[in-house]
Amino acid sequence: MHIKKSLLLPLMLFSTAILYAQEQRKVVYIIADGISADVIEQAQTPNLREISTQGSYLRVYQGGEAGAYNESPTISAVGYNNILTGVWYNKHNVPDNNIEAPNYHYPSIFRVLKDAYPEKTIGIFSSWQDNRTKLIGEGLPATGNIQMDYAFDGLELDTLRYPHDKERQFMSVIDQAVSENAAKTIQEEGPDLSWVYLEFTDDMGHMHGDSPAYSAAVEKMDAQVGLIWQAIKKRAADTGEDWMIMITTDHGRDEKTGKGHGGQTFRQRSAWLVCNKVLENPYSRYGKPSVVDLYPTIANFLNIEIPKESLWELDGVTLMDDIAIAHPQAYYFQEQLDISWTALDDNGEVNIWISTTNNKKTGGSDHYQHIGAFPLRDKHAVIPVKDYPSDFYKVVLETEKNTVNRWIVNDSH
Repeated sequence: MHIKKSLLLPLMLFSTAILYAQEQRKVVYIIADGISADVIEQAQTPNLREISTQGSYLRVYQGGEAGAYNESPTISAVGYNNILTGVWYNKHNVPDNNIEAPNYHYPSIFRVLKDAYPEKTIGIFSSWQDNRTKLIGEGLPATGNIQMDYAFDGLELDTLRYPHDKERQFMSVIDQAVSENAAKTIQEEGPDLSWVYLEFTDDMGHMHGDSPAYSAAVEKMDAQVGLIWQAIKKRAADTGEDWMIMITTDHGRDEKTGKGHGGQTFRQRSAWLVCNKVLENPYSRYGKPSVVDLYPTIANFLNIEIPKESLWELDGVTLMDDIAIAHPQAYYFQEQLDISWTALDDNGEVNIWISTTNNKKTGGSDHYQHIGAFPLRDKHAVIPVKDYPSDFYKVVLETEKNTVNRWIVNDSH
């Protein structure tokens, strides 16, 4: 068979374009506000079930560790920022919905993507403008003047188009507009990383608690997720791109009525994760995943190399790749540190590093001392720190596959 040279070049370029598209990975994550795991598991959610059947459903938790240095209020903006930054409140410094002084030295997943791949595009579709202006910190020097390539938000401020009624049905209309715009943008433009935020479920929870109105709001949310899911499927079919969608929540609800949240009870901390990808590794199978695991999972899927100074601060681990270590613990006694971990691999070593500084908090670098290498399978080590007296320690456990960290904080620190 003879092919003319004039046809060969376009054919080669077309084949290269298809191959390039097939290699493109893209992510959209959706936060559906205020839905505890027991609610999502009992609700009529055909779209979420289709997505999880193709991939995964996991129970995860919000709120940091109850009673520990990283305990985080189960409040909306706190929950969003746990996901956005991959760290708990003690680091990102957003304790409530006022968002007065976020610590941008713990960079958002959007910023690490843009720093690694400036040409890639990012989008946000939200019923709450503060997600873009305060949490992501668009255009602020402290965030490197990050700019969203696609943004659709602020509708809650437009009381002419969306007049506020006492039953807050206007927020349902806004969520619908947000979902439709996100679906259209994803299908037509294909941002590399997008965040979609839907609020109405939390409004109905606050107003009615566990009730038919709340259940109906959850079902409406599922339909809105369905719009985005259909857009992703069509985009993937048309382009050959590899898309990951993750849907989760920012907090659960109180046990007594379902109207409140903010505390550390089981149901208020209870969250969940739906994903079209199989999230299965030693940690997700045997560990207790949390919402801060989304950040390293997204970074892993998008092949983002997180800078060491941020990687060593992450409170989550990836849910996709093989990892070796999780659940670090560290305690101080009599000038010694008792350090333990869950070994997910019986082979290899764990390098232990400690620092008595917290310069990361103000944008500086911490000074780490290498204490030694220990067999992973030992699952613990006791190390003397007489030469490093302090009421504050950062402990980093580094393996070939992943790194975890733990703080020891004296009550006076």
